[in-house]
Amino acid sequence: MSSNCEKSKIIVILGTTASGKTSLGVSLAKKLNGEVVSADSRQVYRGLDVGSGKDLAEYGDVKYHLIDVADPKDRYSVADYQKAAYAAIEDILKRGKLPIIVGGSGQYLEAVVEGYELSDIKPDLEAREENENKSAEQLFAELKIKNPAFAEKLNNSDKNNKRRLIRYLEVAGQKKVESPIANVQSPIKYDFFILGLTWPKEVLAERIEKRLKDRLEKEDMIQEVSDLHDKKGLSWERLEEFGLEYKFISQYLQEKTDYDQMFELLNRAIVQFSKRQMTWFRRWEKRRKVEWVNGVDEAQVKIEEFLK
Repeated sequence: MSSNCEKSKIIVILGTTASGKTSLGVSLAKKLNGEVVSADSRQVYRGLDVGSGKDLAEYGDVKYHLIDVADPKDRYSVADYQKAAYAAIEDILKRGKLPIIVGGSGQYLEAVVEGYELSDIKPDLEAREENENKSAEQLFAELKIKNPAFAEKLNNSDKNNKRRLIRYLEVAGQKKVESPIANVQSPIKYDFFILGLTWPKEVLAERIEKRLKDRLEKEDMIQEVSDLHDKKGLSWERLEEFGLEYKFISQYLQEKTDYDQMFELLNRAIVQFSKRQMTWFRRWEKRRKVEWVNGVDEAQVKIEEFLK
């Protein structure tokens, strides 16, 4: 970051799955001497390529950060991401380039933009083993008792996610917190400009279905999941934890569903996921201004005004 009092300017491009965020981010990076910082909770993992939509061929000469930085057998936390994202931003700024954060993982984006002070509380392995036998409903009920204010912050996705609830119980039980992931630092040392890429619901649904067909038929996403299990040694349980493509294709490979069932269930799940993403963005928008755009030209005009 520059040494004067003026905050360095950072561009953020958010949007739902299949909205075209990567294409927009890369196009703007080429035009504005920028580099892309991915904000995707699955793209950080090596080997999760087609299913996570890395689309690395699109980048060309544009440098990218925080893709393929973790082993899929390991856990990569929001705190890990935040630390690495700030390091990438500083590196980009020192070289006189424009950082462009691109992604749809709401927690990753908020952690960086809001400057959350993330918990360093270590996992309670004994409690985890005990909690694995409980349902999400039971875990959430415990969380409401331990820290009601904390529990109220959770969305429906969090409330039904056992892995997250187990972690939230650890944090809420050891430290008074106001947010599911953090307390907020101040001041924020960057000037963030947030662009949201949006489509009408029916158009987005068509884009999701077409992309899913392409990934299955042209990019061999099924083979990718099979290789992660057979060659990389990822358990079916671990693969299913990555959700969506990895979950439903894993079930198909285990012959729990047939191909048509898998496609229908997966397509429906991705559409539902896109709705949850938009709900997250709209809730965040109550605190942070988001400039919604429909394409590169509109985005570039707004960014150039911001950079002036």
